[in-house]
Amino acid sequence: MKPCHDILQQSALIVGLLFLFACTGKEAGPAKNVGESKPAVKQAAGQFAFYKDIEVKPGLNFEVVGWGKGVDSIGGYLLLMSDSARSSYKSLSVERNGIITDAWNMDLDNDGNPELYIELLSKKTVKDLNVYEYSNGSFNKIGFPALSSRAKKTYGGNDKFMIKNGELFRSYPIVNSTDTAQQNGTEKMLLYRLRGNSFSIDEITK
Repeated sequence: MKPCHDILQQSALIVGLLFLFACTGKEAGPAKNVGESKPAVKQAAGQFAFYKDIEVKPGLNFEVVGWGKGVDSIGGYLLLMSDSARSSYKSLSVERNGIITDAWNMDLDNDGNPELYIELLSKKTVKDLNVYEYSNGSFNKIGFPALSSRAKKTYGGNDKFMIKNGELFRSYPIVNSTDTAQQNGTEKMLLYRLRGNSFSIDEITK
C-alpha cells in the first residue's frame, strides 16, 4: 500500500506544479502602473500656421503661436508670456491679415520693457510689422508707421527687415523711379527709431 500512497503524493505534486506554472505564465510580461502617462499624441502637420519660442532672459519667455484654417493669410495669433521666476503668465489674442514669417524681441527704446515684433507678409511681396511692448503686466500695441507717400512711389515690395547693432532697418529695391539719383533696381534703406512708443523713420544714404 505504501508504494501506491507514494505514487498518489507524487501525482498530486506534479498537478500542483503544472497549475502553478499555468497561473504564472498568464502574468508574464511587464506590469502596468495605473498612473503611468500615455505616450504623447503626435501633433498633426500644419496644426499651427506659425510657432516661435523667444527667450528674453532665463525664466522669461514669449511664445508666438499663429493659427488659422483655410486661407493662409487670414486667422489670428497668440502672444504668450511666461515669467516662471514670478509665477506670472499672460496672453493676448490678435486677429491677423497676412502670413507670419518671423517674430523677434527687442528693446529699441532702451526703457527696460521688451517689444515683440511680428513680421507679416500682408500681400504677395509686401511686408508689415505688428509691434507690442510688454509693460506692467500687459501687452501694449505700438503703431508701426506706413511708408510716406513719396516712398510709396518707388516701392514695389520685396522688402526685408533687418537688425544690425541693435537697430531696426528695412530695405527694398527701388522701382518706377524717374529720379536719376535713384535708379531702378538700386536699394533703399530705412532706419527705424523708437522714442516714447512712437516710431520715426530716417532714410539711409549709401
